[in-house]
Amino acid sequence: MVYVLNKNGKPLMPTKRHGKVRHLLKDGMAKVAKLEPFTIKLLYDSAEYTQPINLGVDAGSKTIGISVTTEKEELYAAEVKLRTDIVDLLSTRRAFRSARRNRKTRYRKPRFNNRVRSKHKGWLAPSIENKIQAHIKTVVIIHKILPITKIVVEVASFDIQKIKNPDASGRDCQNGDQMGFWNVREYVLFRDGHVCHGRKGCKNRILNVHHIESRKIGGDAPNNLITLCEDCHNDYHAGRLKLNLKRGQSFRDAAFMGIMRWAFYNRLKEEYTDAGTAYGYITKNTRIRNGLEKDHAVDARCISGNPKSIPLDAIYMQKAARKRNRQIHKATINKGGKRKLNQSPKYVFGFQLFDRVQMPDGRKGFIFGRRLRGSFDIRTLDGTKLSAGISRKKLKPLEKRKTILTERSMRLPTHA
Repeated sequence: MVYVLNKNGKPLMPTKRHGKVRHLLKDGMAKVAKLEPFTIKLLYDSAEYTQPINLGVDAGSKTIGISVTTEKEELYAAEVKLRTDIVDLLSTRRAFRSARRNRKTRYRKPRFNNRVRSKHKGWLAPSIENKIQAHIKTVVIIHKILPITKIVVEVASFDIQKIKNPDASGRDCQNGDQMGFWNVREYVLFRDGHVCHGRKGCKNRILNVHHIESRKIGGDAPNNLITLCEDCHNDYHAGRLKLNLKRGQSFRDAAFMGIMRWAFYNRLKEEYTDAGTAYGYITKNTRIRNGLEKDHAVDARCISGNPKSIPLDAIYMQKAARKRNRQIHKATINKGGKRKLNQSPKYVFGFQLFDRVQMPDGRKGFIFGRRLRGSFDIRTLDGTKLSAGISRKKLKPLEKRKTILTERSMRLPTHA
């Protein structure tokens, strides 16, 4: 499928006539506007005939499913992997800032009236905000290559109390596990019977509450906490005791979807008045009735309203990438009290991180690692290594890096 823009950059209906596209490029009547997905821009006036085109968006906390369809065929399909490192990065920054304040500054009285959430109505956590913006950016990218006439977004609501206890009803849905307890620690001690879960038969009565996943990324949820005695707790962190601990069911993704679903839809509605909503149970019913597999892109095709449209033989795999590492120095202090710089140069022999390049054998990939001497680590978006240290002289630059990386993947979706 080749996507087409008119002389003014407005999207037209795509084409499968690759021979005609080659002639247009060869005769100078069109030029390449984008490599992935392959898009050309016409250099002459052309008719602007379009058909009704639906865009289905399967919103998610880790992966977005995208499908653009007409009644007869699918025009575009993609799966977008979202960033999951923001919570960890923010926690690390917070720890560094706290240590720096204590180490380098005089005492300052705590202030709580200068927080962003108190200044801006509708403020959302950065991890959620980034994912919402990635959803919107994905829709904007598709609007630049296809004349979309209707957008359908699946919004899902999750009742966490029902997930924990399917039989919950009435007030049970309002009363959580910690109902009647002063704090999380008291609840965890009660839940674990005030007994150490470290060494078998441990009878030490001085108890601590241990985070199974680090508090930085796992939080203080009860399913991430377990009771250990002081001795077992200290031995575990010192490496003298090994425990096979697994946290309970995490509801992070469900909570995210509950927060972002309407925020995303409302922002989308401000930009595109033709946006509508669908619900998960309808998508599931449509998929089962048509004998389709469970897949993000397939769900998006069902959401678009055209589940029987002929699917493409390939979809686009996309990944949201970080723009820039802003940490100037590494945390470790070297000999002499000096800190090593954490940032590498933005350009190394004209190449930057996540640039798309072509290798001598024709394979295409992205720069995942660079060395100052000019050898690069080339990989595909799924992490497959094409070369661990190829010379920059053997690479052909294709595209500069973007915040959403794209590569074509030959995958055959199952359909009825």
